[in-house]
Amino acid sequence: MEISRSKIDLHMHSSASDGTDSIAGLLAKVKAAGIECFALTDHDTIAGVLAMERLLAEQPVSSKSRIQFIRGVEFSCITSLGKCHILGYGYDYNDEVFQSVLAKGEALRREKLEKRLDFLQQEYGIEFAPQEVEDMRGMGSVGKPHLAELMVKMGMVASTSEAIRNYINHCPTFDSRLPAGEAIKAIRSSGGVAVWAHPYGGAGEPALTEQELTSQLELLLEFGLQGLECHYSRYDLSQIGRLAEYAKKYKLCISGGSDYHGRKNFPELGQLNAEGASVDITKLSVTIHSGV
Repeated sequence: MEISRSKIDLHMHSSASDGTDSIAGLLAKVKAAGIECFALTDHDTIAGVLAMERLLAEQPVSSKSRIQFIRGVEFSCITSLGKCHILGYGYDYNDEVFQSVLAKGEALRREKLEKRLDFLQQEYGIEFAPQEVEDMRGMGSVGKPHLAELMVKMGMVASTSEAIRNYINHCPTFDSRLPAGEAIKAIRSSGGVAVWAHPYGGAGEPALTEQELTSQLELLLEFGLQGLECHYSRYDLSQIGRLAEYAKKYKLCISGGSDYHGRKNFPELGQLNAEGASVDITKLSVTIHSGV
C-alpha cells in the first residue's frame, strides 16, 4: 500500500522512552518526511521534549520557522473500566501539579519494570544479564519493547511482537498505572489539552467494542477529557469517522498521530490511518487549543 504522509503528526516516540531514534535523529526524519507540525509524546517523561526544544532553538531561523513543535507526553493510565493512554499537549511543565503527576508516572514506570523482570524470572525462568538490567534501570522511561528486544537477542523468540504477546503481556501491571483522572487534572492544571490516545486500542492491545469505548469515554469525560485521537495509523476510515462523530457530539478537540517508534511493525512518520490517506492539518483542531 502506498502511503501519503500527512504534514502533521502529533504522536511519536524517541529513545527518551521506547522509540529507537535519538532526538537529533528524530528531528532529521521529521524534516525528511516533510512534516510541518509535530509533537513528541514519550511515555511518562518529558526529557525528550526538553531536549527537542533545545535542539530546535539551535536551528537556523529559516529551518526553524518551517516546523511547529507542540510539547507532548503520553501517560499510561487506568480507570475502573480498564487501561487507557492519555496524551497531554501544550502544557507548562513548570506547573507544580503537572510536575507531581509526571514524577509519579515515572516512578510507576520504574516499578512496572521491576514487576516484569520478577514475573519473567518466576514464570518462565528468563533472566537478563546484570549489566542489561542496570542499563534498563538507568533509562528515563523503559517499556515492553526494551525487554522484548533483549529476548530476541537471547534467541528466546523470533520477534519482539512474539515476546510481548506470549510473555510480557501476561504480567499484571494494572496497579502500576496512573489514575486517568489524575493525569487529566494535571494536564489541565498546566494549561494543556488532555486527549484520549487511540481509543479503540493501540499496538498490541485488544480492540474495544463500541460499547466498551463509549463507557470508557463517558468516564473520561467526567474527569475532564478535552480531546480524542481520531486519526490514528492503525484505524480505517470508518473507525476514524465514528471517533470524529463522538468528538463532535461531546465538543472535543480532534488529534491524530502515527505512534511512530522507529521500530519494525510500527507505522511511519506522518501515517495517520490504515488506508494510506493524507490528513490535512486543519482537520486536527487540538493544535488551536495547544497554542499553535
